[in-house]
Amino acid sequence: MDDEMTITVDSEDYLVRREGDSLRVGRRVGGDTTWLDDVELAALPEGARSALERGDSADPALVLALRGVVAAEVRRGG
Repeated sequence: MDDEMTITVDSEDYLVRREGDSLRVGRRVGGDTTWLDDVELAALPEGARSALERGDSADPALVLALRGVVAAEVRRGG
């Protein structure tokens, strides 16, 4: 995975950045990035982790995992 990757979930673009054993998930708004959540890589399904390693932003396992992260953030009121 490059430093950052853009992944489209339900027609919305999210920025992900690997930082050590975590994945930061954010949104770019007007040139600024708003970070929504940090997720432990170990908490992601193997398919999603493999897609990150390959840099495959369209992999269904990765998109599904990110959709879950975004839904959890919405439920928390973020």
